[in-house]
Amino acid sequence: MATTKSSSKAKPKTGARATRKASTAQKRPADAIKLLKDDHKEVKGWFEEFDKTDDDARKQELADKICMALTVHATIEEEIFYPAAYEALDDDDLLDEAEVEHASAKALIAEIQGSQVGEPLFDAKVTVLGEYIDHHVQEEEKELFPECRASDMDLKALGEQLAARKAELMAAQG
Repeated sequence: MATTKSSSKAKPKTGARATRKASTAQKRPADAIKLLKDDHKEVKGWFEEFDKTDDDARKQELADKICMALTVHATIEEEIFYPAAYEALDDDDLLDEAEVEHASAKALIAEIQGSQVGEPLFDAKVTVLGEYIDHHVQEEEKELFPECRASDMDLKALGEQLAARKAELMAAQG
């Protein structure tokens, strides 16, 4: 009987039940920090690609993607993640700096969105935005996120809220 049990557990699930279970796992959002880090990684890749390409159409496409993604990312951090972190952490300085960095990035995003490839300083603005974001990401990932992990923040519930709000904002962007 023990052999039968272990062999039935070893069989992969098939059919509708397995499909439902797999799709549920795919839809389940990551914790808040994983979701935010995944955003960081995605945008970093686009900045790297922007730096390497000479194709104007591709540069414009990447700049548009970067600006949209960063706008959505900043919004979910400001609306959901930062308020929860302010409540859970004693270190307001990191969060205050993050909000100031967001304001600087948003101003540069607005300038980029108000221009296009080929205009003076377009490439420089995207490059500087990448540098701002790189600095911001380093502080979040090396300082803020570890403090949040060590706190009593419910990162799973925050991840669900962030994912839902992100989906809503992305849908509104078209």
